[in-house]
Amino acid sequence: MEAYILMALLALLAAITIAIVFQRSLFAVVILAGIYSFLMATVMIVLDAVDVAMTEASVGAGISTVVFLATLHLTRAREYPRPRSVMLPLFVSSVVAAVLVWGTFELPRFGAAETPIHQHIAPHYLKEAKRETGVPNVVTAVLADYRSFDTLGETTVIFTGGIGILVLLRGRRRKRGEDKDAVDPGVRDA
Repeated sequence: MEAYILMALLALLAAITIAIVFQRSLFAVVILAGIYSFLMATVMIVLDAVDVAMTEASVGAGISTVVFLATLHLTRAREYPRPRSVMLPLFVSSVVAAVLVWGTFELPRFGAAETPIHQHIAPHYLKEAKRETGVPNVVTAVLADYRSFDTLGETTVIFTGGIGILVLLRGRRRKRGEDKDAVDPGVRDA
């Protein structure tokens, strides 16, 4: 049953991707991208990666959608007409997708216990995490203790990106205000 749910979710993801490609309204693209992120979070839940699902739902669907909508508010909501054919980018994307799918054929079966990742360090984490870190949850021990610098780095990157977006949006708003003042300079004095 789980496989059928996953196939249905992946089919919906493919349909939304195709819909995004053919959209001319940027508002519709933003909404479809938010829906795509929610579906991707659902896929992660089906695959038992709840931490990744929560991150995808909050950052991918939540914050990104809000930032894109704010950007559309400050800019135009229509995409300019295409100056040339989309066949070359479509061909390049198709070739890259085919190579990626071809590359997955050599991967081990999903969830197989004999893969290198499960034989190298995972047994140590499962056996020693509680004793070494004092945290009963292995996932929390890995993220907050064993990989704490990596997690801190990821958080710093997301925070820096958010601050950069806020600075860009604020600059756009200030520029609009300066344009209005340039048209009617007497408004400021009143």
